[in-house]
Amino acid sequence: MTIARRPVPASLQSKIMSAEDAAALVTNGATVGMSGFTGSGYPKAVPLALAARIEAEHEKGNPFRIKIWSGASTGPELDGALAKADGIDFRLPYNSDPIARERINKGEMRYFDMHLSQVAPMAWQGFLGELDTAVIEISGITPEGDLIPSSSIGNNKTWLERADKIILELNSWQSEYLNGMHDIYYGTALPPNRVAIPLTRPDDRIGQAHFKVDPSKIVAIVETDTPDRNAPFAKPDQVALDIAGHLLEFLSHELKMGRMPKELLPLQSGVGNVTNAVLAGLLDSPFENMTAFTEVIQDGMLDMLDAGKLRMASATAFSLSPEAAERFNAEAHRYRDKLILRPQEISNHPELVRRLGCVAMNGLIEADIYGNVNSTHVMGSRIQNGIGGSGDFARNAFVSIFMTPSTAKGGAISAIVPMASHVDHINQDVQVIVTEQGLADLRGLDPKQKAEKIINTCAHPMYRDMLRDYYERAKKSSFGGHAPHDLREALSWHQRFVDTGSMK
Repeated sequence: MTIARRPVPASLQSKIMSAEDAAALVTNGATVGMSGFTGSGYPKAVPLALAARIEAEHEKGNPFRIKIWSGASTGPELDGALAKADGIDFRLPYNSDPIARERINKGEMRYFDMHLSQVAPMAWQGFLGELDTAVIEISGITPEGDLIPSSSIGNNKTWLERADKIILELNSWQSEYLNGMHDIYYGTALPPNRVAIPLTRPDDRIGQAHFKVDPSKIVAIVETDTPDRNAPFAKPDQVALDIAGHLLEFLSHELKMGRMPKELLPLQSGVGNVTNAVLAGLLDSPFENMTAFTEVIQDGMLDMLDAGKLRMASATAFSLSPEAAERFNAEAHRYRDKLILRPQEISNHPELVRRLGCVAMNGLIEADIYGNVNSTHVMGSRIQNGIGGSGDFARNAFVSIFMTPSTAKGGAISAIVPMASHVDHINQDVQVIVTEQGLADLRGLDPKQKAEKIINTCAHPMYRDMLRDYYERAKKSSFGGHAPHDLREALSWHQRFVDTGSMK
């Protein structure tokens, strides 16, 4: 395949090599910082070559596994290929690959699920250990040797600074019009030298467009021409449309009550079909000149930009369907003044989320009748993906909203449960829960009021009597309805509730 080459400064041309030669520079036991966030901007050629090398070493009876840090999820050429080769010993901070998930749940891969805003600071604090190699996808190199970021930034700034050696994938598939779309802030520091971040509006630019890099650390440049691989979004079904309708009615009420301006507050939206449906619903809303301060830019946000509903969006990465990614690449020049990509320690920073007053909208696995939310573990023990950035936004947002269909598995499981089998977001961080059944505004309610509101508004009708039965028993406890009187009994009921749909 002929690759449309992008310019490389003369001082770095000697570093151009094949993916196989670059992969040979990664050693067994190494800690590798990979670029990538929600399937965008991750290296594709070197991880595949490294997976082939690991498999060859395993066939010889030699051990070969590495530790991987990233921004968030990546793609099948990275997490999928290396997990299939049993080449990942340790992974942080987020994973959505099914092969890696299976290995994590079998105990074959160590996994550190953590808030995304905390990854870079923790790396600098030294708790994660040394970083041997950074493998970073870029879209270009300036004549001065600075790096033009790709379709995600994530933790790349930190990996480039912390790594002993750097491997670059120069991907000509990425649009050249990404140049200038990024805002890399170099003002973060550890205490006691930490200062306020000088960002007061979502469209503020506080950094520079390119990565600074020590050229002596660059050991390889691999030229590629490979698209990001993101899953398509499903067309919104009636459940998703109903959830969106309830949420839009809520936002209209907040505007009417004077709690939000006519353009709303900056939007944050987690990744998924339901949240994307909410964005689609905003196209037909009365709100104009909206902004977003979020992690990822999804299809719905591009549609809102095209319709003039969204004035601008700030994020750390794209999370586009294949069709939307193709459309963006073809028309990236139209979005350069409307989109800003930042390091995830800025896009997800609690200080900024609180200052800007974001409207946080995220999904969940289950919520209990007291308002606690499980975002990560199925039945409390099997990891699904990870907490991602939902915690960064939920605790610090102006209003924290969690959305879900009221049932899963074709109605066989209720998403509203007596007691969450695992808690990622305590009830104090959960202000609104929305299902297709309705919206429960939990602000200012005591535990009893929350339970009654969630059961009567959000639970599916076929599960409400069971939930009420559980709640009536819990109310008789000495905790005044705050919690069940016997934790073991509650967990036993939870198991029967999920397994059989009955608490009798």
